[in-house]
Amino acid sequence: MIAGLAAYGWWIAGLLLLGLEIVAPGVYFLFFGIAALVIGMNGFLMPNLGLPAEIVGFLVVSAATVLLGHRWYRARIGAGPGSLHRRTDRLVGRTGTVIEAIGPGGGRVAVEDGGWQAEGPALAAGTPVRIVGARGSVLIVEPLSGSAPDPAAT
Repeated sequence: MIAGLAAYGWWIAGLLLLGLEIVAPGVYFLFFGIAALVIGMNGFLMPNLGLPAEIVGFLVVSAATVLLGHRWYRARIGAGPGSLHRRTDRLVGRTGTVIEAIGPGGGRVAVEDGGWQAEGPALAAGTPVRIVGARGSVLIVEPLSGSAPDPAAT
């Protein structure tokens, strides 16, 4: 009888962890809450499993949900080009205009609604460019076809 009541403890822990997920920023408690609910369900289906086996099951299910959740979020939200953490990556392939001549020390380009530090061949202000890469917050640019580098900017 008491062994069957242990499943309620896992359900309560799971619901508390899911409640914490609502309050706390990030996605940390969700996976552990799901794991606790799964172990609580196992407690109803297999009431004689025992606490050590339930704890091991919780660790295994927690690891599985964390790995699956990480894979799912990475695919949906992404850490690839265009992610929030690397804003310059989303600009690769776009075009802009040089607003401060690019020389040996770099320059600035206007892309979309902002100005960015840029490196590339010597280019005069007003030259249209394509962003071909990024290094941190500095864009790597090259002139659009038909636009020649400015030898006077060196």
